[in-house]
Amino acid sequence: MTSILFKFIANAVALAAAVWLVGDITLGEDDASDSSKVITLLVVALIFGLVNLIVKPIVKFFALPLLILTLGLFTLVINALMLMLTGAIAGDSFEVGGFLPALLGGLIISIVSWAVTMVLDRD
Repeated sequence: MTSILFKFIANAVALAAAVWLVGDITLGEDDASDSSKVITLLVVALIFGLVNLIVKPIVKFFALPLLILTLGLFTLVINALMLMLTGAIAGDSFEVGGFLPALLGGLIISIVSWAVTMVLDRD
């Protein structure tokens, strides 16, 4: 149970880092209060986690030949597509401004969530 909580926190922190670092990824309205943005961030992190739990394994299965051919680099494209799908599901509360920002955001999310998980998930 704590592993799920750690992954949720890692996703939330990683999404916040991507929103902060990539200009074309936006979270909520600009004039929204900070508490509203935190709640929106948590909801988007939940949606992102569910997308990665349900959709990503299916996409990786069908993209297996490309993953093997590119030695796993196609995973960056899959991560970008999962981020764009999260933006489509979340609607106006989370917007991704195209494929290149999604690719950069997916890379940032991967690195930050890995680092946060390594820090939090110590046995």
